[in-house]
Amino acid sequence: MPRTLARSAMLSLDDLRVGARLLAALPGFLRAPLTLERSRQLIRERRERRGAHLVDAVKRAASRQDSPYARLLAHAGCGAGEIAEMVAREGVEGALHALARAGVFLAVDELKGRRPVRRGSLELTVDPATLVDPRAVVHGLAESSGSRGAPTPVPIDLAFVADHAVNTQLALAAYGGGEWRHAHYGVPGGTAVTNPLELAKGGRPPDRWFTPVPLDVPGLSARYRAGWRALWLGSRLAGVPLPSPITAPLDDPMPIVEWMSGELARGRIPHLWTFASSAVRVCQAALDAGGDLAGARFTAGGEPTTPARRAAIEAAGAVALPRMGATETDILAYACARPTAADDMHFFDDRHALVQPGEAAAEIGLPARAMLLTSLLPTAPIALVNVSLGDQAKVDRRACGCGLEADGWTVHLREVRSFEKLTAGGVALLDVDVARVLEEVLPARFGGRPADYQLVERLDGARARPEVRLVVEPSLGPLDERRLGEEFLAAIAGGAGGERLMGLQWRGGGVLAIERSSPRRTPSGKVLHVHLEHRQAPER
Repeated sequence: MPRTLARSAMLSLDDLRVGARLLAALPGFLRAPLTLERSRQLIRERRERRGAHLVDAVKRAASRQDSPYARLLAHAGCGAGEIAEMVAREGVEGALHALARAGVFLAVDELKGRRPVRRGSLELTVDPATLVDPRAVVHGLAESSGSRGAPTPVPIDLAFVADHAVNTQLALAAYGGGEWRHAHYGVPGGTAVTNPLELAKGGRPPDRWFTPVPLDVPGLSARYRAGWRALWLGSRLAGVPLPSPITAPLDDPMPIVEWMSGELARGRIPHLWTFASSAVRVCQAALDAGGDLAGARFTAGGEPTTPARRAAIEAAGAVALPRMGATETDILAYACARPTAADDMHFFDDRHALVQPGEAAAEIGLPARAMLLTSLLPTAPIALVNVSLGDQAKVDRRACGCGLEADGWTVHLREVRSFEKLTAGGVALLDVDVARVLEEVLPARFGGRPADYQLVERLDGARARPEVRLVVEPSLGPLDERRLGEEFLAAIAGGAGGERLMGLQWRGGGVLAIERSSPRRTPSGKVLHVHLEHRQAPER
């Protein structure tokens, strides 16, 4: 057996301890489901204690001398007393604005340790491990997707899962989801653990777990198989059985279509929790098979719910419910039932606080609409104080009249996009502009749906010239590749300044090639608009 496969088939002592801890704790967790009344009571209590939660969260974050927050707060001259005074005087968001202006914040590259933190005379490099709350009970491990760098391990603590199950339950209840038949579609680990658990905690465990990666595939870490076995056994001991995995490949999600169609035929409402691009693929498969999914629900997250992606879901008759979250935070926002944009969502300000640089953008060095997040709940496994995860949004507070507003969430997010500059072929560009061309312009002119087109840059140390490929789904059939390339360059050149330069540079340098293959996905199953493909230079 190859050495890498041998390692993946073995469990460490730590893995065994984590599995045993999960198995021991799971029955008690599942036997105490949340009621809607209890969930609403918990939300009220969280709102009443937001100020106290912020003061406590900052104290905890700064209590470890190896934490970056301890040094940032000391450099800014802010102690526990000063923070409590700021909160009492200016409120939660006012205090966080003041801290950000004083340099107490982390950009995403700083958070991941990819770039040193520099605040005047202070310089330090963040070790992500120092942001993990040492009080977190590790019942499993998740990893950030790695879309913007190396994945970051995040502990799964059942207390934290229970806390965000409150928000999930109320979000679904706002849509009348108490009787929906739930399913999850995602790779082993991470949300394939937390999402079924939070649904079960709300009293309605999922009926199905669909995975694009079989648990017996060679090379899959034994940790995933052991974790699933502990989850499976513990849920049965509790009398709340969670489903066994059903393989549904990314390029053939018909098992999901068949399940959803069967539920609809029985007069039930099927609900799938998955990535936005995966929801598009399921709906496309239903249409290609000559049917539709009229009445089905898709909670779509992990990637932007762009207008094109939402339209593709709705073309199958289904309802798109955008959500936003991250491995470090879990769910942050959920769909508004009376949206003003494709991804209009209510921000869960009981669990996190959100501020934006605004007029202080130049001083802070982040876009005016960058989202700076702060974790408030004591169970948060990762300490976040004014942390940017690389996203920006339009944020406002308004009355919409939907069920989530009735539960007290009045802050809305929309047009959530990455503000990090992507690089392809030696030119920097913005995800939002590339998305417009890949998801709207090209499908309108050449057919197909969102996630059928992607840019792939191959990073090869042996090549002097950058190589960028416009990847096109083969199922679209024959295309005039020369015209496709010209149309793409013309469309991208019509964007912002960076995109105009990109079109001119690529056209003159012969950088762009067309490749007929399925778009690449990240290990977690996302389809990024620009995918970087690393290749090692051959040894001499």
